[in-house]
Amino acid sequence: MTIHPNAESLAGFVPELVLIAGMIALFMIDLLARRSEKRHETLCLSALAVFALAGAALSMQPATGSGLFRGLIVTDGFATFFKALFLAAGGATVLLVWDSNEIPRSRTGEFFALLVALVLGMFLMASASDLLMVYLSLEMVSIISYVLTGFRTGDRRANEAALKYVIYGGVASGVMIYGISLLYGLFGTTSLIGVGAIPDLLSQGVRSPWMKVLGTSAGMVGDLALVVGIVFTLAGVAYKIAAVPFHMWCPDVYEGAPTPFTAFLSTGPKAAGIALALRLMYGAFATIDAGGELRSLTQVPWPALVGILSVVTMTLGNFVAIVQTSVKRLLAYSSIAHAGYLLMGLTVVTNEGASSMMFYAAIYLLMNVGAFAVVVAVAQAQGSDRIEEFRGLGFRSPLAALALAIFLFSLTGLPPFAGFVGKFYLFKAVVAKGGVWYVALAIAGAVNSAVSLYYYARIVRAMYIDKPAADAKPMTVAPLMNAVLVGLAVPVLVLGIWFAPVLGWVERSVTMARG
Repeated sequence: MTIHPNAESLAGFVPELVLIAGMIALFMIDLLARRSEKRHETLCLSALAVFALAGAALSMQPATGSGLFRGLIVTDGFATFFKALFLAAGGATVLLVWDSNEIPRSRTGEFFALLVALVLGMFLMASASDLLMVYLSLEMVSIISYVLTGFRTGDRRANEAALKYVIYGGVASGVMIYGISLLYGLFGTTSLIGVGAIPDLLSQGVRSPWMKVLGTSAGMVGDLALVVGIVFTLAGVAYKIAAVPFHMWCPDVYEGAPTPFTAFLSTGPKAAGIALALRLMYGAFATIDAGGELRSLTQVPWPALVGILSVVTMTLGNFVAIVQTSVKRLLAYSSIAHAGYLLMGLTVVTNEGASSMMFYAAIYLLMNVGAFAVVVAVAQAQGSDRIEEFRGLGFRSPLAALALAIFLFSLTGLPPFAGFVGKFYLFKAVVAKGGVWYVALAIAGAVNSAVSLYYYARIVRAMYIDKPAADAKPMTVAPLMNAVLVGLAVPVLVLGIWFAPVLGWVERSVTMARG
């Protein structure tokens, strides 16, 4: 891989430069159009234009991997895939904000500028090729997320959610930076490529200066430090994707944040966390053996540990979701469960496992943003997101109810929806690895998917079977929101049958996952 110095790196940094310029432009437009009657619409169109221009710049990125700014970040097909997902999530959020009353019209410009900055941070997460850049990009995404979670300053729930988010994020951040310091002490480098090129400490006898002082005990201490460093570093990733035990912020934050931002938070940063996990696991913490297969860098079986974490995460998320009465909290615990499903692919340590995670992340974006879009519409019309407010929705707003049913059944993993194809490839990658452990992991995922059908079906029952209140009236959904729902529901249906183009894109991108 070619490493470019700073000046030459700007040519490969164009999408990020577009986002930086767009962020500044949004602040300026907000100031200049403050007295305009069309200020909100102008800002929405401007934000969409920023994401569209960044997407155009991204499409011109070379597929071959190259290191920018002396290897701090890389540009490759793997990063481009996730960046496209981030832009799609950002654009969908702008459309949800357009007709939402949860974002004050007087502060729309601030919201969009911060949203663009958040997408920029996720771009850096997907491209990070240095442990310090990993940490800085994750902190950038986290800090902006704290601000947007508490964006409604007069809302007590939003303030409480933001405070909890900050506290949990601070703990995860401290643990992660300590893990990074251990890895630097072992390898003498923060480069992911440099770490991945170093053979196993124990089998090859690699020693850092402080390990040589320990003498005969260096092997034991070095392996322990390596394991602790990897586990602590991955704590930041677990926090970002809301995996157990760093999941406790998720329900309160999803409930307290503005619903359009909750839709983004449940998909964009989660996909960024998955990208970061793959960069770390497949690019630094595993090596390629003589047979071309990925092999764990340490003798401790971290894939088995991640598998246990996966089962605990999906089980907790699904069973706690059963008792929820708020649809936003229900989808929050559902998001935790889906983090568990995605972690299944990480245990396989093969390109097939990585591609299954990437494919499912793309489908999950469509399903979850769509589900939250319906919640935005119902909460705006009814003033609440409780399941009772969805009673009779099939008669009061047939299109919204049908779209939500499609999204929920797809999240469950039922055919012929895209969610079924996504879970099929996840389970296939796990079973193909072979062994009783991986078969048991796949069975645990299937059982949890069956459990999730119960609480998703509660919402569908409320929409089509439960009688609406006596004074219930037809629910009006804005034309733009209807267009968003159709634009998300149709791909969920189509990708359940014809998924070859997206799968082919994923398979072309995953080969670059190791930088």
